Amino acid sequence: MISHLEGLLVEKSPTEIVLSVNGVGYTVHIPLSTYEQLGDAGSKAKLLTHLHLREDAITLYGFATEDERRTFRLLISVNGVGPKMAQGILSGMSDKELRSCLASGKHEVLMGLPGVGRKTAERLIIELRDKLGKPETPSATSTVAGEQHRDRFEALSALLSLGYTRAAAERAIRMVLNETNGVDLSLEDIIKRALRHVGK
Repeated sequence: MISHLEGLLVEKSPTEIVLSVNGVGYTVHIPLSTYEQLGDAGSKAKLLTHLHLREDAITLYGFATEDERRTFRLLISVNGVGPKMAQGILSGMSDKELRSCLASGKHEVLMGLPGVGRKTAERLIIELRDKLGKPETPSATSTVAGEQHRDRFEALSALLSLGYTRAAAERAIRMVLNETNGVDLSLEDIIKRALRHVGK
């Protein structure tokens, strides 16, 4: 089992990187949250990893934090959730946001994530709510969080309809949310600010 990799970042994209370790290049699939914590190509990087084995493929997934890797492993333990879907879920919202969403039982928010339908969303809530912890905020706050998630996914849909790739759109929206530091934005503001980043 490969627990972590540390080496030179050769190539970097929002969904995968190539990490050179002692002359060997490893392709590692990553969520968007990890992508944002990596330096530019040519810099050193260390990733915690999960090795996924199938009859026809051996795939490495990498994470910036232990919390992300633990959540990824819990996600793929749910029936119907494979590693690609788990990667997409962690790209669509942060580990903390996912925990809050599961704890509050907001299946409609989960359904805004790539590939997640109603049945899968309900299974995620049923199977992971207790494993990922109890809600840390009152129900009123959870409702506000749910509204913010919906705005986020509607903004994503808007950017996709404008012809931007999912990876570029998700990265732009996350940059907007990071720079506003938790300030509640309207859907229109999220889209306008994201359009400033999406081409960068």
